[in-house]
Amino acid sequence: MSTESSSTYDFLFKVVLLGDSGVGKSNLLSRYTRKEFNLDSKSTIGVEFATRTINVDGRIVKAQIWDTAGQERYRAITSAYYRGAVGALLVYDITKQGSYRNVQRWLKELRDHVDSNIVISLIGNKSDLKHLRAVSTDEAQWFSTENGLSFVETSALDASNVENAFQNILTDIHHIVFRSTEPISDTINPGRGETIQVSQSQEPTKTGGCC
Repeated sequence: MSTESSSTYDFLFKVVLLGDSGVGKSNLLSRYTRKEFNLDSKSTIGVEFATRTINVDGRIVKAQIWDTAGQERYRAITSAYYRGAVGALLVYDITKQGSYRNVQRWLKELRDHVDSNIVISLIGNKSDLKHLRAVSTDEAQWFSTENGLSFVETSALDASNVENAFQNILTDIHHIVFRSTEPISDTINPGRGETIQVSQSQEPTKTGGCC
């Protein structure tokens, strides 16, 4: 896979990260796009995004990954940025039962704002803290199956499964583009083979800090 920042690509996929504050969304983003992890990360304010370019089935895909703030007071701001998303990583902390319980709420909010064919993956983050586990793998797997989600446990700290989590969702989106006769969102028209674009007017100003 390539981490190049070239403007040449076949598709641009917008993917959003969702979940409670402190579950590690921003560190998942920085681990995947910059190979970095920050133990002193702070909560994201509003929305920020980063990109990474990879090869999927011989085509160049540019992933534009948006990190939405998990705090309740920012939800009205970030909801506008669901528009155009073709994929979502729904993140919880395996050591915090509360963050897992709130997955249902985040899932409902997501589905209230996006097309029904969006690709969604449930991510149990902080798998390096198995000794503090509060959410079993079997329970999360059952929830994923019941709701039509893919599922993987990750660790942004030691990078376990981070590459796989993003690669899998981008591959799934790519496959939908080529097998569907209808767009999976208002940014995709696979029938004409168009590049998937996110308009410049949708891009927010990057903000400092992460959660």
